[in-house]
Amino acid sequence: MTSSENSKTFSKTFLEALIAYSFDFGGVVAGFLVVYYFNIFQSYPWAVSVYPAILSARGMISGLFSGRLGTALHLGIVYPKFLGNTKSFYALFDSVIVITLETSIVISGFSMIFGTFFWGVSPNTFFEVLAIIVSTMTFGLILSFFTISVGFTTFQKGLDPDVIGYPIMSTVADIFITLCYIFTLGLYAFSKYMVVLVAISHICLSLYIMLKDFRKEEFVKTIKESLVTLIIVAFIVNITGTVLKHIKFRKEIYSAYPALIDTVGDVGSVVGSTATTKLALGLLKPSFSGMRDHSKQIFAAWAASVVMFLSFSALSLYINDIYSISAFLNFSILLLTTNLFAVSVMILISYAVAILTFKKGLDPDNFVIPIESSIADSVTTIALFAAIFLIG
Repeated sequence: MTSSENSKTFSKTFLEALIAYSFDFGGVVAGFLVVYYFNIFQSYPWAVSVYPAILSARGMISGLFSGRLGTALHLGIVYPKFLGNTKSFYALFDSVIVITLETSIVISGFSMIFGTFFWGVSPNTFFEVLAIIVSTMTFGLILSFFTISVGFTTFQKGLDPDVIGYPIMSTVADIFITLCYIFTLGLYAFSKYMVVLVAISHICLSLYIMLKDFRKEEFVKTIKESLVTLIIVAFIVNITGTVLKHIKFRKEIYSAYPALIDTVGDVGSVVGSTATTKLALGLLKPSFSGMRDHSKQIFAAWAASVVMFLSFSALSLYINDIYSISAFLNFSILLLTTNLFAVSVMILISYAVAILTFKKGLDPDNFVIPIESSIADSVTTIALFAAIFLIG
């Protein structure tokens, strides 16, 4: 590849990534909602700690869906239309519904284990946690239709859904699932039975789908491979919740928090998704030495994230009525330090997962975004905690 082609590749990925990351401004909206309704979270001793798990779970499912959809569109396995699509498309859609239930149950189980040992939560609250998480994620299924729309539209417009799709979805998912979580917490206080009814409805729908599709090889493969992923994810996201519980409540940090984990996850998704598509098309060697051939996409994705972190610093301070130059400089240094730690780790992890799963004969799209997005949440939270400790 010539230097001119390299420059074009960098510029194209940088601009597309920056466009996609710009949706992460919505993450500040999600964070502001948490700050504004923090009294509802305080009503439940486990609610703040479970919040990262809710974000990660929805992000994992959106990531799996958008990642599979992007690759399938490139390969022609799925058509960019709602009606009259392929069997692969409908099997993928059905699997998302079942995976959402599986994820909710597994996360609830791990939350209670962590809650009992680290959060000071009684095991007697398990069914309360289960009902609220399952119901929240059930409401979040509405996002699947938006994922489809984004994937189809970007592909039809000649944009790369591997670059555009997940970053847009992760932000929309954060705002929407935060609203769903706040709504469900409030609804449970008003009527426990309504929340339980929503959860039971999702269980019944999932059972129907499993009975209908259990002979479809693609459906079964997606469920099996995602089950391994979600167990890993469920463990990781509860580490995130435990760390977040120990970060002192500061409005500007909590307001920016969803946007930070979004953007770091987005960098990983751009690196991972573009790598999986190149692997599927035979344009990238399945080895770590092939990372050099992917360097333009990697550095372009990282550079765009630095621009966004500076923007988040300004916006978070502004919405919390903090206007001094010194506050902006201090907060920007804090966030850029977080970026340096978190993004460098996530680039290595995303690329490694793509390569290793491909070499094992697995579908990388079932692993890359779900794993990296969840690890990104923990890595970003730990990096933020470390940056606060180092800088203050």
